[in-house]
Amino acid sequence: MAKKKLKILISQPAPAGLHSPFTDLADKLNLNMSFQPFVKVEGETVKNIRIKKINIPSYSALILTSRNAVNHYFRICDEMRITVPNSMKYFCISEAVSYYLQKYIAYRKRKIYSSNNDFGELVEIMKKHENDNFLLVSSNFIKEDIITQLDASEIKYTRGTFFKTVSSDLSKLKISKFDFLVFYTPRDIDSLYENFPKFEQKDIQIAVFGKTTYEYAIQKGLHIAIAAPSKEFPSMSMALHSYFTKTK
Repeated sequence: MAKKKLKILISQPAPAGLHSPFTDLADKLNLNMSFQPFVKVEGETVKNIRIKKINIPSYSALILTSRNAVNHYFRICDEMRITVPNSMKYFCISEAVSYYLQKYIAYRKRKIYSSNNDFGELVEIMKKHENDNFLLVSSNFIKEDIITQLDASEIKYTRGTFFKTVSSDLSKLKISKFDFLVFYTPRDIDSLYENFPKFEQKDIQIAVFGKTTYEYAIQKGLHIAIAAPSKEFPSMSMALHSYFTKTK
């Protein structure tokens, strides 16, 4: 009798290409791997931006920590018929985010600064522009250390919520049929309980990515089989490979 395939649910969109670390892992270890985002991004409305009294033209510099921040800043400007001045300064968490600006602006002709995925490093760069008025383009959820570092820096900034992370509708998903659930953010876990208020872990194994996700899962009373990243396993696919190879 053939051994039952383990069913793994990844709380992320399905990989775009034919080959990815996850699909290769599924083929190699004979796993049944499914993908379903547990959260989705929705743009904030112009009405709410106005209610919060965010006067976009008054800011001379932007703090951008994701591509979503870039998309929704320019979307709101377009909907409000605001022309972003050529003098605007852009402070990006990474080169990937800074390069993404090319979708909206003439990249080489603008003042763009970026760090190596290190917000502390970005703050040090911003301190050299102390006369600017910064707008932090953010989601409704943001890492606490970002606000802590900005407050400690004495940089003049305002946080503006231009988009929000909300739970996906998972009503068509039979969560109990999966042997393994893989979560990447605390919001994924919130979505689990919002969609399945009576969820009980029982024999379901859980993997989490990131320290905050791990801590939140523990806070929710979940038992964790895999926690990534680590020095040995920097990616979730590597951690899963090790786990299933050892437990096979």
